[in-house]
Amino acid sequence: MEEIEVLSDEHHVYLNKHTGELVTVSNEEIDIVEQGDDIKDYPGWQQDAIRKTQEVLDSEDYLQLPSKYDIHEYAIMERFCYSVEDEELSNELLDQIRGSGAFRRFKDAIYRHGITDDWYRFRQTALEEIAVKWLEANNITYTTR
Repeated sequence: MEEIEVLSDEHHVYLNKHTGELVTVSNEEIDIVEQGDDIKDYPGWQQDAIRKTQEVLDSEDYLQLPSKYDIHEYAIMERFCYSVEDEELSNELLDQIRGSGAFRRFKDAIYRHGITDDWYRFRQTALEEIAVKWLEANNITYTTR
């Protein structure tokens, strides 16, 4: 769950199906591996990361966690807006998520209306559902808190 909450465009997280180990690799290290660059040209700390990236990409033991694009944060926000019982507030929130700057306007609106905690609970539940579906689709056992 923690890894899914902090997804970025620059990093990918892989789960070792057998050990449960989570490995984060960067786009840069993936590019280095895919291009076959000589790792001796990189600093020692990065050589270790490149070796680990190579291991992850070459092994069928690792599965990539859902990416930021698989999560669809916008869709979660939209579902939250529809879930708000106060119709006027629901419509206002829906208006806030239209167009450029939607995420900032949404955060400002939920703060202004004092429903920030409601949003974070809703988001947490949505992310948990995504994680569980992914685990089940990949036949990985899990425990819940």
